[in-house]
Amino acid sequence: MQQVKTAFMIKSLTVALLLFPLAILSQDKKPVQLFSSEKAINANTPEVVPKGKMAFKVTHNFGDIAGDNGGARRFFGLDNSSDIRIAFTVGVANRLDLTAARAKGAGLHQQLYELGLKHQLLQQFENDPSHPVAVTFFANNVITANKASAFPNQDNSFENFSDRLSQVLQLIIARKMGKVSVQLNPTFVNRGYAVTYDKKAMFALGGAVKLPLGGRINLVLDYFHPFRDKASKDAFKANENITFYDPLGVGFEVLTAGHIFRLNFTNSTEILENRFIPRTITSWGEGQFRWGFTITRNFTLWR
Repeated sequence: MQQVKTAFMIKSLTVALLLFPLAILSQDKKPVQLFSSEKAINANTPEVVPKGKMAFKVTHNFGDIAGDNGGARRFFGLDNSSDIRIAFTVGVANRLDLTAARAKGAGLHQQLYELGLKHQLLQQFENDPSHPVAVTFFANNVITANKASAFPNQDNSFENFSDRLSQVLQLIIARKMGKVSVQLNPTFVNRGYAVTYDKKAMFALGGAVKLPLGGRINLVLDYFHPFRDKASKDAFKANENITFYDPLGVGFEVLTAGHIFRLNFTNSTEILENRFIPRTITSWGEGQFRWGFTITRNFTLWR
């Protein structure tokens, strides 16, 4: 009997020793969480909503803090709202989520309806040099529902349904180095309608950084540079006295047990990439930046 027990213990120990490297390997393959949410300030991050979960997200941009339209008489922008977005994002499969959202819009495009998807193509893994970056694909389609202008060559002089549509295609390439996460967002924006001296299609390069400040607070920054040609810039200046600026956002994240709250500061009035990439016309240097906030709450739909 003692020999049987000894043989059983030896076999059990052998199996355990064989499985131990596999357990270590599975731990080494743990995916890295690069950002706390699916959005930085204006930019998408590589993060997706897990399968069976739903993220409810409210983003609100107020008016200008300073400049001609800000200051104490307008309570530093808190008297006004420039744009509001309410979104539901559902993880429909592993590393794939779908978004349905409604944005107030600013300028001449309002009552915006967004359908989007995000698919995580590659993940960064801990202790795995063969997976050094995360790569995510994002695409959306946005419909502008407000009334068309009766005047020609306005930003909302829609003639048919396709004029109301706009799309964004974006790759998000990200890496976490130590405690700091960085990403690049090469982006293509296509609009169904543009004024005669503008371009319907436009490329932009964006990026974002997340820096932990201690505890459950993070500093988040993002930035986009749209590649608009000089002739178009000169035409807007001559015809509408409009100067374009690169969107820049700065925010502070506060992580709680059930919510993510972020206080945003940005010079972009609008929230959707379809709008703020081609149409940011307010400047940090002139005090034309605004308060904003984002609240995210995750729910479990199925297990």
